[in-house]
Amino acid sequence: MVWIEKLLQITGVLVLGLATWLWLTMLSPWFYSPSEEMPSIEQRTHNVFVYGTLRYTAIRWVVMGGSGNPQAATLEGYQRNGLDLSPLPGSRVEGLKLEVSADQLERLDRYERLGVRYERVKKKLVDGSSVWVYVRLPETSQLAHPSY
Repeated sequence: MVWIEKLLQITGVLVLGLATWLWLTMLSPWFYSPSEEMPSIEQRTHNVFVYGTLRYTAIRWVVMGGSGNPQAATLEGYQRNGLDLSPLPGSRVEGLKLEVSADQLERLDRYERLGVRYERVKKKLVDGSSVWVYVRLPETSQLAHPSY
C-alpha cells in the first residue's frame, strides 16, 4: 500500500510540473515579449497553416483555446525538417489549415515565439487559399543546426 501512495504522489508531482511548464511556455505573460515593431493583428478571421505540434487537437486547445476548424492542406515548394520548413522546389508539406480569430492568432504568435524563433509569412496553399505560415528565423535556425 505504501508504494501505491508513493506512486500517486510522484504522478501528482509530474502532472503538476507538466501543467506548470505548459502554462509558463504557452500562456503566461512571462518569458516572452513581442517586439514593438510587430504589426498589429487585424480583427478578423485568419487562416493559418500548421505542420508540426499544432496538428494535434489537444495542443491547439491548450495553446489557442479551440480547434480552429482544421482542414487537410498542402504547402508546395517546401520540405519539412523537424519543426522547420525550408524551400525546396518540387517538395510539399502536408498539414492543416486552421481558421482562427485575431485573439487566437495572437496566442499562436506567443506559442511560436514570433520575432524570436519564428516569423509569420503569407503563403498560398495548393488549393489557392492564402494562409499564415510560421517559418523559422534564419538566426535561430543556424543556432539550432550549426554548420561545422
